[in-house]
Amino acid sequence: MDFVSLVLDIASRICNCVGDRADLLRRLPQNLDRLRDERENLNNAYEDVKKWVEREENDEKKRTHVVDGWIGRAEAMEKEVKELLDRCDEENQKKCFGTCCPRNCRSSYKLAKMVREKMDAAAELQSKGRNFQVVAVPLPSPHVIERPLEEKPVVGLDSPFREVWRLLQDKQVGSIGIYGMGGVGKTTLLKKINNKFLQSSIKDFDIVIWVVVSRPTNLERVQETIRSRLQIPDDGWKGRQEDDKAAEICRILKTKKFVLLLDDIWEPLDLLRVGIPPLGDGNQSKIVFTTRSADVCRGMAAQKSIKVECLEEKEAFSLFQAKVGEDTLNSHPDIPKLAEMVAKECKGLPLALIVIARAMASAETPEEWERNLQKLRLYPKDVAGMENDLFSVLAFSYDSLPDEATKSCFLYCSLFPEDYRIPSECLIQLWIGEGFLDEYDDIQEARNQGVEIIERLRHACLMEAASTDFLIHKRYLKMHDVIRDMALWLACEKGKKKNKFVVKDGIGLIRAQEVDKWKDAQRIALWNDTSIEELRKPPCFPNMETLIGCMKSTFPSGFFTNMFVIRVLDFSNNRILELPAEIGNLATLQYLNLSYARIKYLPIELKNLKKLRCLILDGLFLLASLPSQIVSSLSSLLLFSMKSYSSLSLADEIMLLEELEQLEHINDISIKLLSIQSIQRLFESHKLRRSTTVLEVALCRGVNQLQLSPSIKTLELVNCDELEEMKIIHFEKQVVTSKLPNPECCFNRLLSVHIHICKKLLNLNCLIDAPKLQSLHIAYSNIEKVIEIEDESVFSRLMYLTLVDLPKLESIYGHVLPFPSLRRVKVRGCPRLKRLPFDSSTSMSKNLEKIMGGQKWLDGLEWEDQTIMHNLTPFFHCSPLRSL
Repeated sequence: MDFVSLVLDIASRICNCVGDRADLLRRLPQNLDRLRDERENLNNAYEDVKKWVEREENDEKKRTHVVDGWIGRAEAMEKEVKELLDRCDEENQKKCFGTCCPRNCRSSYKLAKMVREKMDAAAELQSKGRNFQVVAVPLPSPHVIERPLEEKPVVGLDSPFREVWRLLQDKQVGSIGIYGMGGVGKTTLLKKINNKFLQSSIKDFDIVIWVVVSRPTNLERVQETIRSRLQIPDDGWKGRQEDDKAAEICRILKTKKFVLLLDDIWEPLDLLRVGIPPLGDGNQSKIVFTTRSADVCRGMAAQKSIKVECLEEKEAFSLFQAKVGEDTLNSHPDIPKLAEMVAKECKGLPLALIVIARAMASAETPEEWERNLQKLRLYPKDVAGMENDLFSVLAFSYDSLPDEATKSCFLYCSLFPEDYRIPSECLIQLWIGEGFLDEYDDIQEARNQGVEIIERLRHACLMEAASTDFLIHKRYLKMHDVIRDMALWLACEKGKKKNKFVVKDGIGLIRAQEVDKWKDAQRIALWNDTSIEELRKPPCFPNMETLIGCMKSTFPSGFFTNMFVIRVLDFSNNRILELPAEIGNLATLQYLNLSYARIKYLPIELKNLKKLRCLILDGLFLLASLPSQIVSSLSSLLLFSMKSYSSLSLADEIMLLEELEQLEHINDISIKLLSIQSIQRLFESHKLRRSTTVLEVALCRGVNQLQLSPSIKTLELVNCDELEEMKIIHFEKQVVTSKLPNPECCFNRLLSVHIHICKKLLNLNCLIDAPKLQSLHIAYSNIEKVIEIEDESVFSRLMYLTLVDLPKLESIYGHVLPFPSLRRVKVRGCPRLKRLPFDSSTSMSKNLEKIMGGQKWLDGLEWEDQTIMHNLTPFFHCSPLRSL
């Protein structure tokens, strides 16, 4: 029984096995169809995954190992299935003739089994491909990402680049500010620095991060840029608060030695709010940023600030040539010279050079170049690209100025000619006359605000400091020609009102038809060799507020008849011989400047100018007399200046002082006095003492002691042969004799002193009470020691020192002083002066520029410490005696 059961079980298994195989063979056609379907589905899944991976890889991601393995298996599966289907087709051709039976059952069974296995494997593989959630992950971030730059070498940035790169290697410097006017190449410089880190030999930093900040500052955008660069995952980032994002950025950056490059900052950026950890914790990370404002450098606490200047003429022309192209430059022999003239008009500003070069690239005739050169000089906005690509870019600096007063002051500067050295003091007086500083009742407060605005414009790189005339403590400004063109464009409402600001410089005779076009002008400035032909009828200027007529000719008759809102008339340096009486009818006039005109008489009608606040009569050398009751009738007068005139009678001087004293609002007087009686009259009046800020005393006989008020800012003494001593007198007539300066009665405002031919004046001890003195000039006198009394705080603000023909001078001061503000020293004809009171800190001052003197005097100087001589030697400049 057991044997039978065993036999039956074996027989049953054999039958089942044979049956299964027969069933597999029977289902082979059906399975082949299903395999083909699974193959097609797998191929579709493969294509979808492949395209997905390609998109991710285009976004700088890398496929995962799992996906990469799946793609490989899918490709292998496709190959295997194809081979299997081909074998099945071959086997199908080998069936017995006239039947469906395979010739080789064993072989067919193996194929049928393989078909079913591949069918299942393909289905499983296809299912996995459809269930991928992620196919690629971000690539490991490179330590620096290249920034696009011109293929040709960058022109003119080698020097600032070397300086910045040197500072990046300096372990003591963490933050570097790069500033300069718009279009000067700051971003290009920063890109060059960024790309320098691509060199394989430079591995000093883990990561270099580039962020464009721009305006208005968007802290969230800055954080997002840094997050992307640090590859912080998106998960939950968008829902986080600003502080949380900053904390995460800070956590990661603390683990790295990084360089953060911030481009185009317009206002100080709070780096802690962004998430930037403080520098100087030993990780040697660096921050470099660009801005148009020196104030931003200070606000960002930059340890070093580097100004990017405009290109030198040779570099500028090289850039211009490269952008115009050789084909255009070589298209006519006259074009290279014209191209040089066009390039000069850009005054080295790279953006202007590039924009204008693009406009000229297709100009292949000299006539086209000449026309465009004329446009550039007279109507620059009409040159292609100037408005959209240049002025609009530069105007961002204007838009960022803090208030309307500053903006008005800036636009006003465009009234001066190209390359003009603008006296800062005169400019501020004009602003006061225009009413830009009206919020200040006191002239001195208004002046201080004017100084702040000038500094603001300088720090915004919209104005530049020009050379200083240190002999008379006069500072100058200048405006870059392209910035000036932009300012005129803005003042004329972006070119829509062409004649709103009219500026004519040295253009010769102006015809009547041209004057007719000025009827809508708000401000007119006529300079140098400019004149106006006689007019048939008086012109009408209903909107004109300003007329600057600093030209070498007079105005046509009736020119001032129809000026209904005029505020400012400036005829300084005009050849006008007689002031038209009709000016007395300008009821709205607030500022009148006749300085250095050739006027012999002032019309009595000036007494009608009841709103006049500023009257400036400096240098009227031909003025014969001063009519009575003019000055005292100017009831609104705040500022009066009459310096450097040749001679008024004693009676006129006394009368002038008496009339000034009658003015209720006067608080700023600059005056020259020629008699002891006038000086006594000045200091007998509390109002006159308090209001006098600039005092010139000349040719005064019998004056051996001069008592000065603390309000004096500028003092000039010329040919006072009997003057022996100067003292300070308080407003209550208290003479100051104390060595220690009292803030209430010392020369707390005194900035400039000029002593010329005062033979009996042996010292200037009173200057120890002048803590803010900036300029000191002494010439042709018998002074033996400038300061005899010891006070180590003396000269702490002194910037300019000039000593000329002082044969008895032996000492400036008895001991060495640091002179932290000193810039220039000039010495001539001082044979007994063998020692300079300088110490080592003087040579270390970043302000010191020159120590000028004759070679013999320089060689004969004696030094207590040779180190001081060694440190100061680089500042020595030998000059011919007469040039000093």
